Amino acid sequence: MGGARTGQTGTGSGLTLTLMLRPGEERDLTLEVSDRPFGHQAASPAWLWHATQRHWEHAVPSLAGITATRDARHACAVLAGLTSSDDGMVAAATTSLPERAEAGRNYDYRYAWIRDQCYAGQAAAAAGVYPLLDSAVRFVSARLQADGHQLAPAYTVDGGQVPDQRRLDLPGYPGGFDLVGNWVNKQFQLDAFGEALLLFATAAQHGRLDSGAWRAARIAADAIAARWREPDAGIWELDDQEWTHSRLTCAAGLRAAAGAGRRPTMAADWSALADTILADMTARATHPSGRWQRSPADPGLDAALLLPPLRGALSGDDPRTVVTLRAYAAELTEDGYAYRFRHDGRPLAEAEGAFLLCGFVMALAQHQQGNEVEAARWFERNRAACGPAGLYAEEYDVPQRQLRGNLPQAFVHALMLECSARLACPPGAAPPPFWPVRPG
Repeated sequence: MGGARTGQTGTGSGLTLTLMLRPGEERDLTLEVSDRPFGHQAASPAWLWHATQRHWEHAVPSLAGITATRDARHACAVLAGLTSSDDGMVAAATTSLPERAEAGRNYDYRYAWIRDQCYAGQAAAAAGVYPLLDSAVRFVSARLQADGHQLAPAYTVDGGQVPDQRRLDLPGYPGGFDLVGNWVNKQFQLDAFGEALLLFATAAQHGRLDSGAWRAARIAADAIAARWREPDAGIWELDDQEWTHSRLTCAAGLRAAAGAGRRPTMAADWSALADTILADMTARATHPSGRWQRSPADPGLDAALLLPPLRGALSGDDPRTVVTLRAYAAELTEDGYAYRFRHDGRPLAEAEGAFLLCGFVMALAQHQQGNEVEAARWFERNRAACGPAGLYAEEYDVPQRQLRGNLPQAFVHALMLECSARLACPPGAAPPPFWPVRPG
């Protein structure tokens, strides 16, 4: 067994060690790095290993009994890693990884989207991962109390304003260009208010909503009452229209908040507003075939229309839910992958990549219908569409078998986690609390 020595390697110095082991012999290597002497004996490797395990067990629960436990725990770790000390969760950790080479569709996602944060909170609640749920509630509540009816779709991770989008003089990959900032700072997205109410209602069901968050819920409900007739950019941040998904999500949020509310009068008002919104969309956004259409002005299909029934805007056995799911599966899915909407007459995979978020939503929709085999098939197909590190991008290029867009994409990991929890239970049943509940 030799000792360590300092030697020259190229232009820098390196520390080398020659270690000879006898058969069956073990040695632990502890590497401590500092710019000054530590002045203490090295900690026991066994103690360091057990301390590391304890910290990971606190940050990521075991999730025993959940579907795809290892991947679900990995999703928890990714979502926690994307969440700042100020509770803001970035949509993705990267910028300027294009959806398509040379197509110009690349964005800076290093900001906290209200909708994505709510998705992560919903998933955390389903899996019983309360630290992630609490972070989502705190961040969304603080933004509503600060900005009220002018809630922005996205913020910096510490709650600041997203800067304007601008290009840098740097090459992008693959075949793109570098960007900082995001034009989302100029948009109005109505569904963010509905998602916030859904988040708060879920937190209340788990006994994790304080008086400040209830004030934020009232702000969100008042904002819906004041603004639900305004055109908005919608979930996919397109041109301003009266997007059906946005309004149905608000109806779902109002219903959920009314059910979790403390004041009967306020709950009645919120339920009545939900009924009004649903009746208006039924009159103006029901396709002649009986399914929902994207907006009163757009008769097309959209994956986002599968979400409101999952959140309680209307029931899973409502004819509009069933017909919309059937039509979407026929027109916007291929070989176990799902697409957002049809851009034009090209084949789906030529217009954009499969949207992994939508694949997991399909799994939840099939589960709601009681189609357990189909739900499992959708879950497994999309669960496999990750890179070697187990990270999901926003899109998956099916013909090229490549990830597309920024990564890790938080909302994909969130829906994967929610699927893991919900598919482990019968349709309509609440997942068990996997996180140990402690007093206080």
